[in-house]
Amino acid sequence: MKAIRRFTVRTVLPEPLRPLTVLARNLRWSWSPETRELFQSVDPDIWQATGGDPVRLLGEVPAERLTALAHDRRFLRRLGVVAEDLHDYLTGPRWYQGAVETLPPSCPGELPRAIAYFSPEFGITAALPQYSGGLGILAGDHLKAASDLGVPVIGVGLLYRHGYFRQSLSRDGWQQEHYPVLDPDGMPLSPLREADGSAATVRIALPGGRMLAARVWQVQVGRVPLLLLDSAVEENQPGERDVTDRLYGGASEHRLLQEILLGVGGVRAVRAFCRLTAHPEPEVFHTNEGHAGFLGLERIRELVADGDRLDFDAALEAVRAGTVFTTHTPVPAGIDRFDRELVARHFGDDGPLPGVDRERVLALGTEDYPGGEPHVFNMAVMGLRLAQRANGVSTLHGGVSREMFRGLWPGFDAAEVPIGAITNGVHAPTWVAPEVLRTGAAQFGAERLERAVTVGASPRWEAVADLPDQVIWELRRSLRERLVADVRRRLLASWRERGAGEAELGWVGEALDPDVLTIGFARRVPSYKRLTLMLRDPDRLAGLLLHPTRPVQIVVAGKAHPADDSGKRLVQELVRFADDPRVRHRIVFLPDYGMDMAQHLYPGCDVWLNNPLRPLEACGTSGMKAALNGCLNLSVLDGWWDEWFDGDNGWAIPTADVPADAAGDDGHRQSDRRDELEAAALYDLIENQVAPCFYEVGPAGLPRRWVEMVRHTLVTLGPKVLAGRMVREYVDRLYTPAARAHREVTADGGAGARELAGWKAKVRGAWPRVAVDHVEATGPTDTHELGGTLGLRVRVALGGLDPTDVEVQVVAGRVDDEDRITDGTTTSLKPTGRPDLEGHCLYEGPLALDRTGPFGYTVRVLPAHGLLASGAELGLVTAPRLGAEPPRGTCD
Repeated sequence: MKAIRRFTVRTVLPEPLRPLTVLARNLRWSWSPETRELFQSVDPDIWQATGGDPVRLLGEVPAERLTALAHDRRFLRRLGVVAEDLHDYLTGPRWYQGAVETLPPSCPGELPRAIAYFSPEFGITAALPQYSGGLGILAGDHLKAASDLGVPVIGVGLLYRHGYFRQSLSRDGWQQEHYPVLDPDGMPLSPLREADGSAATVRIALPGGRMLAARVWQVQVGRVPLLLLDSAVEENQPGERDVTDRLYGGASEHRLLQEILLGVGGVRAVRAFCRLTAHPEPEVFHTNEGHAGFLGLERIRELVADGDRLDFDAALEAVRAGTVFTTHTPVPAGIDRFDRELVARHFGDDGPLPGVDRERVLALGTEDYPGGEPHVFNMAVMGLRLAQRANGVSTLHGGVSREMFRGLWPGFDAAEVPIGAITNGVHAPTWVAPEVLRTGAAQFGAERLERAVTVGASPRWEAVADLPDQVIWELRRSLRERLVADVRRRLLASWRERGAGEAELGWVGEALDPDVLTIGFARRVPSYKRLTLMLRDPDRLAGLLLHPTRPVQIVVAGKAHPADDSGKRLVQELVRFADDPRVRHRIVFLPDYGMDMAQHLYPGCDVWLNNPLRPLEACGTSGMKAALNGCLNLSVLDGWWDEWFDGDNGWAIPTADVPADAAGDDGHRQSDRRDELEAAALYDLIENQVAPCFYEVGPAGLPRRWVEMVRHTLVTLGPKVLAGRMVREYVDRLYTPAARAHREVTADGGAGARELAGWKAKVRGAWPRVAVDHVEATGPTDTHELGGTLGLRVRVALGGLDPTDVEVQVVAGRVDDEDRITDGTTTSLKPTGRPDLEGHCLYEGPLALDRTGPFGYTVRVLPAHGLLASGAELGLVTAPRLGAEPPRGTCD
């Protein structure tokens, strides 16, 4: 049988309905209730059958229905209003356009003209299945929030012809994967075209004379363009054609080629887009995790090859200045690491980066630090070395990341590693149920509500305190009822797919109860997220589910990676428990977890459960989405919950810190004991705190304490968990400083970059000779009283450097029994003159005795330059020589 050539035939709409095409092609419809309602009214049955996808809807509506709508004056009026609303949204000023006057003093200078945001996946809508989990959903929410705020972001990713896999279950509960073929012509995509109408294509040279070509597709996400690269083009050979076949699929070389295409090809796609659309060139490049790290190397190649002819070191400084790197995982296994020789084979003279020395490429990603593996090329390490600014995605994760990557900054304590933290947020218009939005609009006004959920203005959220108890409780009940109906529909479809006959499925109509406390748990299924912790004591769980007066019901969903058999076994274990006729009306597992399911699940649950192994959850945004709908969190203190749990917005599952000797030397036994203790704590919380709070009602028939916790959650967490707040922090703390640094080093043909590169080379060469020779304190050294001052004089051997090339610091504070400063503050000393003939310089300054108790200080020398983002940037620090260490004392 001959292969079938597939393509999509698009509907030609009558002239009055042409605005529907514009509305369908801009993904703002996915978070605009009015637009979705308009499309639903075109044909409610087809809308439901197509999963709420406007492009598919318009392709399947009968011609006679379209003709009727073209003459329906009421529909055309609605269409005009919605189309005008989109036009105003796309062209009117937003937060960013007025932000110059509101930027904090820490970010002087102009805002970036544009920011390129690279990610291997984007979760915008189920109609564009290009995501697998939290990283992609976060990237999608980032673009949507940027659009709402008017931030000039360009998204860059890959177009996977099979997307991520679809999940189903076998009769015995084993996960099965399906990879549906996606047709770009049937999705909300448009090809980027050259001036002559041909498809814009990027090409990358590969070793052995091969070529990897990729077409550039454009998705419009509100005001934000998203560029997706697609290797399924005829000019490619079969191997290269399949580079973008599946998200996170294939062996090491396949993944490497995907990341070369994303990074190198992504930069070339951005250049083509800006050239063809007159869009401003990005001043800042944001790498969302290490997958896109090669973008920095392509930008170095551009600078080395252009007319200014920067050398590699100067080009590196120019690229670093305008690059932001976000790490999303505290799990080393979550970082892409390739064999160094594999990378070497792909970056020779005939590879993607002609003119760029292969050894310099390899050096950027090699784990050449204590504890590293020198034969490994680490994408996150390269990302950090190519970015002057980096961050984790919650306060706790920032600390974990600093510890995880401290080897890149030897000599510095983990707390001083230059990796900050911006806690993730979620896009409220996407994740808040329409019923909640309607309630808010009716109570506070649509315009006020829109600003509250996009910008995150805290005073507006405080208005939720005025919602009556009855309104909150009835709203929560209606959301639970909607979830129950959705679960029964999905459960019936799943069992039919598993081979069950109609006679076996009568019980499905009784699954779950809209008046029972409902707990949700849904996420990917790596082992650290502990899908089956709730099954630790099956009998006790069954007792909670079947409690005669305070029952609970649980909805579970999640996908294991196709290659992760241990994760699949966890899914099977949960499914088999949920299949038990005794409890199947109280606990269900729903296959094929995705955005469509999540948008019913988060609002409909009363409690959102999260029980990872602390501190392995970087952020965990699913609980944020639940909280925005008035769902309370029940979670281990990890990720964002560690930061914002306050005792009145949910419950914290205690973490069991099991010492090694408590469980023997066997790490497995230790982990087993930890699971046992934390599962017991989870059961106790549900039985003795969560369920009683939900079911204990007052004279008005309402659970007063529960309603108060819901209200408190909305008021206090609402403005914090928003993607709008997150993007504003990126603009203030990372994008604007990066754009300013980029301008400084690239002005005058890169003069600043050349000067900085030369200065760094000088400092690195001289640093072995930099030393602290002598430290002395002057003043009342025999009486240390609070409020007193010591005068410090430090003699430093500069090794040929100028006094302004270094900063001499005093770190002082309380000291513990091991002579470690525990709460230090840092003060800079000033040079008193020029170096002497031997190259020594004196530095002086006061040291305030500003706290009581055991007190100590030390001094150190760091490189100093106006273009550094951090004193730790070079990883160089010099402390006093043996015998020159200053003493400790006690301040009374």
